[in-house]
Amino acid sequence: MTGNLRILVTGFGPFPGAAFNPTMPLVERLAKLRRPALDDVAIATHIFDVAYATVDRELPQLLAAHRPHALLMFGLAARTPWLQIETRARNAVTTIWPDQGGTRVGKRSIAGTADARTFGPHVFRLLRAALATGIDARASRDAGSYLCNYLCWRAIEATHHRTGTRLAAFVHVPPLRRDGSARVPGGLTLDHLVDASEAMLLEMAKAARQADRAWNPRRL
Repeated sequence: MTGNLRILVTGFGPFPGAAFNPTMPLVERLAKLRRPALDDVAIATHIFDVAYATVDRELPQLLAAHRPHALLMFGLAARTPWLQIETRARNAVTTIWPDQGGTRVGKRSIAGTADARTFGPHVFRLLRAALATGIDARASRDAGSYLCNYLCWRAIEATHHRTGTRLAAFVHVPPLRRDGSARVPGGLTLDHLVDASEAMLLEMAKAARQADRAWNPRRL
C-alpha cells in the first residue's frame, strides 16, 4: 500500500417515509474523528440520494476518485431498534416502492446471477467491535430489497474487481429523533451509534490492512 489507508464511509439521504435519515449526521461525525489509530487513515465520506440511478452513477465515480481500500456503508432500518450488520446482499429489488426520484424497478432481481453475495467473514469482526461498546447489535442475512440492499450488491461487485477496493460492509441503524435522541425509551442514540461506528471503523481499518497484505505481500 502506498500512502494512507483509504476508507470510504457512506450514508443515505431522506426517502419516502423517512424525512430524517440518521446516517447523515452519523457519517458527518465519523468524518471528524481524530484518533491516533486513524492518523494514517484517509476517510472520505459521501451521502447518496435514495435513487437507483444515483448509486449506479456515483459509486463508480467515488471508487475512481478516492480508490478506497474499504467501504463502510450505513443505511436506515426504519423498523429495527438495534444495530444490524449485514452479512450479504440478496439478488432482489422491490417493484413496489419507488425511489426518491420516483423510479420503480420493473424486475425483481438486480442481476441474472447468484441468489446472494456475501460480504465476507470480516463483518463478524465489526459485529464484535460494535457489541464491545455495549449496544444491541446483530448480524443480518436480509438487507431488504430497497436501495440499501441494492448498494450492498453493487459494493460487493466492486470488491470482486481489481480496483483496489478489498472489503465492503453495510450497517443498518435504527431511526432517531432529529436531535439525536432515541425514538423509544432506552433505545439507541446518535452518541451510541457514533461510538459503535467508531469501533467498527477501527476494525475495518485493521481488516483492510490484512486484506491488502494478502493481495500485496511486499506492501505495508
